[in-house]
Amino acid sequence: MAEAILRDYKSAPLTEKEMAMLDYACQLTEDATKIMPQTHDRLREVGFDDTAILQITLIASWFNYINRVADSLGIGRTDIEQSA
Repeated sequence: MAEAILRDYKSAPLTEKEMAMLDYACQLTEDATKIMPQTHDRLREVGFDDTAILQITLIASWFNYINRVADSLGIGRTDIEQSA
């Protein structure tokens, strides 16, 4: 399942609720300014309450943040010389 999600989550065998959550996380990652009240309404329609929406938002945002920090510092890159 994890490999299918990594390849293309839209073609992975996910529930409607899981798909809506991943769509939201992707939209948050790509351009959070496009998230509208209707976006949150969609999450509620598939069973997420406001607490869950907040948790999804915080977790996705934290991963976006920490990945940008790591990328900017070259963490995990093999082409940067490590200084002693």
